Amino acid sequence: MYGQLALAQFHTESPLQILQSAAGFYIGTADELGPLTRESEEYFPTTEAAAKALETHSWTQRHDSLS
Repeated sequence: MYGQLALAQFHTESPLQILQSAAGFYIGTADELGPLTRESEEYFPTTEAAAKALETHSWTQRHDSLS
C-alpha cells in the first residue's frame, strides 16, 4: 500500500510504514531523508498497535496535510 498524501503532494508511490514522532507512532511515508507524510489521523501508543492497525486496515486516512 502506498501513501495517498505522498502521491498527491510529491507525485511518488511511497510505501506506508510505521513512523514515530513526539506525539506517538503513526502510519506515514518516508524517504532516505526522513518522514514525508503522516497518512493516519490517529497516533498509536506503540509500534505494535500501529502495525496492527495498518495490517487490519483499521486506521483513518488523512485527506490533507493541514489537519
